[in-house]
Amino acid sequence: MTNCLVLQTDFGLVDGAVSAMYGVAYTVDPTIRVQDLTHEIPPYDIWIASYRLYQTVKYWPKGTVFVSVVDPGVGSHRRSIVCKTTSGHYIITPDNGSITHIQHYDGIEEIRAIDEVKSRLPHSEESHTFHGRDIYAYNGARLAVGETTFEELGSPIEPDTLVTLPLIEESQTGTILRGSIDVLDVRFGSLWSNISSDSLKRINVKPGDRVQVTIYHKENKVYQNILLFARSFADVNIGEPLVYINSLVNVGVAVNQDSFSKLYHIGTGIDWTLEIRKAPRVIYEEDVL
Repeated sequence: MTNCLVLQTDFGLVDGAVSAMYGVAYTVDPTIRVQDLTHEIPPYDIWIASYRLYQTVKYWPKGTVFVSVVDPGVGSHRRSIVCKTTSGHYIITPDNGSITHIQHYDGIEEIRAIDEVKSRLPHSEESHTFHGRDIYAYNGARLAVGETTFEELGSPIEPDTLVTLPLIEESQTGTILRGSIDVLDVRFGSLWSNISSDSLKRINVKPGDRVQVTIYHKENKVYQNILLFARSFADVNIGEPLVYINSLVNVGVAVNQDSFSKLYHIGTGIDWTLEIRKAPRVIYEEDVL
C-alpha cells in the first residue's frame, strides 16, 4: 500500500495550480492518495506554513509525505530539500524556513538536498517558476508510492545549514508566563500561543480561575484584561473573552462566537507576545452602618 501525499500551498483554489499538482501526482501513479493540508496560507507567509506543518504532521501515519510550497524565492539559488522527521514523516519543501517549527519542537532525523536538474518532472526543464508542480509534487508522489527512496532523492546536508525563522521561547518569571502569539485559529480569530498547559499548572492556574492577560506588540502594551480560564467556550457568555487550552495543548485566547483578533487588532509572529498570570483575588467588603 502506498503512503499518502499531503499538499500545502499559498496558491488558493482560484486557478489550476493545485489541480496541476494533483495531475502530476496521479501521472506518477494513478492509485496514489492525495490529500490537502491547506491551500489558504497567506501569500508568501513562510511562518504560517511552518506552523501549519507543526500543527498537522504528527497526526498522520508514519511514512506520509508532505509537500509544502510557500516559495517566494522560486527560481533563485535557494535549495529544495526533503526531510525525514524523528516521527517518521517526510516533508518536501524549499529551504526557506518552512520546517522551523517541526525542527524545533518535533525534531528532524535527516535532510537531503534535491537535485533540481535531475529530479524533476520530465520535459519541465524550461520552467523555473512552478517548482511546486515540477519538483515538489513530482518527487513527493514518487516517494509516497515507492518509485524512489528518501536516500535517492539527494545528498545529505547538515541540519545547522538550514534556513530557520526566529522563534521566541516560552519563559517564566516568578508567577508570570510569557510567550509568543504564534498563529490564529483562522476561521474563528482565536489566538494560539506557545505557552503550554503544563506551564499554567506550574503557576497553579486551574479551570474556573481568573487570569490576567496582557498582549504586547513590539513591547508596546495593546491589550490587558482579566479573563476566565475556561474548559470550553460554553463556560462563558456569547461575546465574552476567555482563556482556554487549544488542540495543541497550548494556551489560547478567544471570544465566544466572535474574533478576538479582529475585535482587538491582534496579529501573530514574534512581534506579538502574551503574558499571563493568575489574577489576584478581589474581596468586596460590605459597608458597615
